[in-house]
Amino acid sequence: MKATIYHNPRCSKSREALAILNEAPGVEVEVVEYLKTPPSRETLKDLYARAGMTAREGLRIAEDAAKPLKGADDEAILDAMAANPILIERPLVVTEKGVRLGRPPEKIREIL
Repeated sequence: MKATIYHNPRCSKSREALAILNEAPGVEVEVVEYLKTPPSRETLKDLYARAGMTAREGLRIAEDAAKPLKGADDEAILDAMAANPILIERPLVVTEKGVRLGRPPEKIREIL
């Protein structure tokens, strides 16, 4: 099975999720450091739809850049995430079984 993780190596939750993936038997892990290689707006929209989430649920609200998005709709949030990927909550993990936001990291086990 292939798993793609949208990863920030400075984030402890992202590192925990990556460790779970690396320890899972038979999982080939692709790491995308999303701050260096950001997903497109369309990719984010697709990932959130597959995860059953809204863009707002995928917004990293702890970032100062998220404050102006308080009343924004999902389309505006996606635009902001594409322009400033630090706004993307991490880690996002994709497998053939679905997409999960690894908060907590153990949630990714649902798609392994």
